[in-house]
Amino acid sequence: MITLKIGAELQLVFESIRTGLRSLSVNKFRTLLSLLGITVGIYSIITVFAMVDSLEKNIRDSVQQLGSNVIYIQKWPWGGGGDYPWWKYLNRPEPRYEDFEKLSRRVRSYDKMVYAFGITATAKALGNQVEGASVLFTSQDYHLLWNQKIEEGRFFTEQESRSGAPVCVLGYDVAAGLFPQMNAIGQKITLKGKKLTVIGVFEKTGKSLIGNDSDQNIVVPVNFGRKFINENAVTGSFIMAKASDQISLAEFKDELRQHLRAIRRLKPKAEDNFALNEISLISSSLDQIFRIVTIAGLFIGGFSILVGGFGIANIMFVSVKERTSEIGIRKALGAPRRFILGQFLTESVALCIVGGLIGLLLVFATLLIVAGLLEFPFFLSAKNILQGVLISVFIGLISGYAPARSASLLDPVEAIRQGN
Repeated sequence: MITLKIGAELQLVFESIRTGLRSLSVNKFRTLLSLLGITVGIYSIITVFAMVDSLEKNIRDSVQQLGSNVIYIQKWPWGGGGDYPWWKYLNRPEPRYEDFEKLSRRVRSYDKMVYAFGITATAKALGNQVEGASVLFTSQDYHLLWNQKIEEGRFFTEQESRSGAPVCVLGYDVAAGLFPQMNAIGQKITLKGKKLTVIGVFEKTGKSLIGNDSDQNIVVPVNFGRKFINENAVTGSFIMAKASDQISLAEFKDELRQHLRAIRRLKPKAEDNFALNEISLISSSLDQIFRIVTIAGLFIGGFSILVGGFGIANIMFVSVKERTSEIGIRKALGAPRRFILGQFLTESVALCIVGGLIGLLLVFATLLIVAGLLEFPFFLSAKNILQGVLISVFIGLISGYAPARSASLLDPVEAIRQGN
């Protein structure tokens, strides 16, 4: 008995859905007009969501390249804004190679530690040149901490780093600019009048939104650079230190601070004259920024969705009024209220889903065009598609409920009389 009752209820639901969809195919022009509002609404809000998600992913991927468990010892702390006390940090000393050597001897809980300083220079080879290349003089584990992969050749060894061997590893764009259609490995380049042998080429990474462009880098052993460059005149040097697996980042940071204060001979009550930066400082700021951007996008796109919802509700009220006689006949023949309610809700939800899918297709096309023009990886994710479909269903239910309820409450006799 219960099975028969459930079967009858399901049959009623399916019949209601079929009736609702059939009525949409009858009024094609009205259906098209109804689709436009929700299409524009879904297009607006999902475009905002997709662009924000694409920007967030690119920025977070770029930040993760810095290393999630790496401490950066620098002159300036990461941050900024109107309340940034830059005058406190202006006269701090830059981290130098001597600091790196002493730290690497004293600290016991690090996995890898590197020192780096850089200059901008023009690289020349075989009559070609690359201007404005970022030349980074660093130690042998730099590529491991920076998560950079070698496409061809190898990175320099600890011995080459300590001895200052005249070798280098090129970024992808630098290699392509100096050695077009050629294998760069084993070739010679000139930097600041010095000859270097190319032993490796990095994989292409592209420019990130936090300003890194590893494809324009030339990485050279640190002690080679110290032979002919006045290190003390260079700004922006840094030490990267990665903690061992069994050591927490907080413990590692405390150990680094303790030893660096001793190396710098700071008095117990004196402030640190160095900054210990970590990815969590950027990540927490990013969380706040993207939370605000998402809320702003939802607010802006919400108005478009609201307008589309009012359009659907208006069309559904017109549809109920035009089909009053039909509703009365159905109810007179025994159609229950939930059948009428389901019929009009089905129409409303179906309109919104179709309009939403069209909106999603337009979003996909727009992002493809924008990504091609800007050479930036904008994309429509599965999350964005699900958001579009769920928003469409929600708007369909909300917009269609009042018209559907008014139709289901009509008196059969009165509805037939009004229809005639």
